[in-house]
Amino acid sequence: MVIRYALIALLTSGMLGVSFGEEIKDPAEEVKKQKKLLLEVMGVLPGDLIAEEGKEYFHKKGPNGKSCASCHGKDGKGEKMPLVGAYATMPKYYKDIDKVADLDLRIKSCMEKYLGYDPKKISGKAGRKIIVPLATYVASLSNGMKFNVKLDHPKEKEMFEKGKELWYARVGKMDFSCAMCHDKYGGYRIRLQTLAKPKESKVMRYWPAYRYSKDKMWTMEDRIRGCYKQIKVTKPPFYHWAHVALQMYMAVNSNGGVVEVPGFVR
Repeated sequence: MVIRYALIALLTSGMLGVSFGEEIKDPAEEVKKQKKLLLEVMGVLPGDLIAEEGKEYFHKKGPNGKSCASCHGKDGKGEKMPLVGAYATMPKYYKDIDKVADLDLRIKSCMEKYLGYDPKKISGKAGRKIIVPLATYVASLSNGMKFNVKLDHPKEKEMFEKGKELWYARVGKMDFSCAMCHDKYGGYRIRLQTLAKPKESKVMRYWPAYRYSKDKMWTMEDRIRGCYKQIKVTKPPFYHWAHVALQMYMAVNSNGGVVEVPGFVR
């Protein structure tokens, strides 16, 4: 909340360099400008603060008295089940839940299965307030490491193929697909931003990301839901297999990309 009020004050004062009606000639340069100004004015990026919030949740005990650190060690750097490098291999198949999971679903499953959270209470907005910061922190533990998502398990291969199918499927009244925007027109400017080219930019490497235009941290599930909304298609609920499938497809295409979380985007 403090972050939100601070950014509103900066925006209205013009200190972030945004003014209504102003033409932004180079979206990429504008992102760099906003990032630089935030660092100069606040001394820290909001995404880093949210990652620290996630670190606090990591050590906070759940309803059954256990915390993430109980399994994964202090700061996720334990000897038995460390999380350092884990995000760079996700999505992946997990035997304990018999599912291929992305970061959001894996965290939610752990909260329910090992920390004693009520599934109904963490499936909606209340759960996102914990899961998004946690996801940001856990992903940041892989910073500097290269994506290396494998398709060893049959369910991983199946999920990749589903993701590929979804990527190219043309849906809705607008008859759009992920590929139409990001493969065909990736790199082109739309409104005030440049369409990402997920394969070339290894897009998974910088999500979760702080969106300064919305003053929110988004995981890739939030980004996918935002895309569906833009093309006027019913958004899949959080933790749905469609999120996992699309991320599996993007993650495999992000292999070799170096993790840099939290990202900073418009």
